[in-house]
Formats: sequence, structure tokens, C-alpha cells
Amino acid sequence: MRAITHASRILRVIWALLAIAALVSIGLGRWSLAFVSLATLGLALVPVLLASRFELTLPLPVLLATTGFVFASIFLGEAFDFYERLWWWDILLHGFSAVGFGLSGFLFVLMLFEGDRFAAPPWAIAFITFCVAMTIGAVWEIFEFTMDQSFGLNMQKSGLLDTMGDLIVDAIGGIIASVTGYVYLRHNSAGLLGRWIAQFISLNKRLYQKSRQRIKK
Repeated sequence: MRAITHASRILRVIWALLAIAALVSIGLGRWSLAFVSLATLGLALVPVLLASRFELTLPLPVLLATTGFVFASIFLGEAFDFYERLWWWDILLHGFSAVGFGLSGFLFVLMLFEGDRFAAPPWAIAFITFCVAMTIGAVWEIFEFTMDQSFGLNMQKSGLLDTMGDLIVDAIGGIIASVTGYVYLRHNSAGLLGRWIAQFISLNKRLYQKSRQRIKK
């Protein structure tokens, strides 16, 4: 319980810091930093808003992970130039996001079929998981290009080499997510990532009735 409370406080602190940074930046006339702060805060709140809209319960570790990713990517990466200071920053974030988006795709597809092996065998769900991770990775590259062209940022860095490197890392992360999903469906367990999957299913029981019945057998 203390760990959960501590994690929720961390979330609120991050959101509050972003809001304060935006207000201070506006007051000082630093419009680019204000935009980055507001964009980071908005993107960090998207999972919460989507969960509320579709009546989903997100595990706290997932909220922490998504908020931390957006904060590290948009705010630290752009406002404080971590992409230039740390050569591995972009690679780390892309790998992390690919795994996260892949697992999200896995949970979404599993929700559609409710764990029915006949309707969606494990290998098929694993393949779709990989496709989701790659698709979101490609959309992110389009986002980086748009931000660079529209607001004069430098998210793409070296251009084609940066984009292709990111997509390769996305593929590796997608493979990790798809293998995790496959192992979870076959053995009902897959390490730490498998526990996150089980936690999400447990918190949203109404969406995974067949899956839960299969696991109990």
C-alpha cells in the first residue's frame, strides 16, 4: 500500500512540475519551453483520459511508465537537450516505448478475443503485437518530423540514419513484447512483463472473461 501511495505521489509531483514549468516559461516569455512543458503534460494525461473514456483501470506501474516516458522524451529530451548530451537516450526511449506499445497492442487484441485460442491463437496475437509496436513507432517518426518542420526542433537529429536506427530499435522492442505475450498465453507467466499483463487483466476483469476462465483451468 505504501508503495502504491508513493508512486501516485510521484505522478502528481511530475504533473505539478510540468504545469509550474509551463507557467514560469510563459511569464518569462520562453515560448518554446512553455510549449514543450504543456505538450509533455498533455501527452502524460492522455492515458488517464483514455482510460476514463473507455472505463479502463490502469495499473499504477503503467501510469508511472507512460508518464516517465513522455517526461524523458519530450521534456528532458527537447527542453534540456538530453538527446544531444547522452547518445544512448534516444535508443533507450525507443526500445522502452516499443515494448510498452507492443504490450498495449497485445492486451487490446486479447481483449477483442477474450483469450479464445481458436479465434486468435497465441502466435497470431504475438504477430499482431509486433505489428502494433512497429506501427506506433512509425507514427512517432512522423510526429518527430512534424515537430521539427513546424516548430524548429531537432528530434530527428541526423535525419534518415536516426529514423532507421529508431525503427530498428522499435523492431527489437516489438519482438520482446510479442515473445512476452506468446509466453504468457502458453504458460500463463512471463516474468515481470507477464505480471504487468496479469495485473491489467485482473483490474479489468469484465473485458477478459474467457481469458480468466482459461487461466483457471
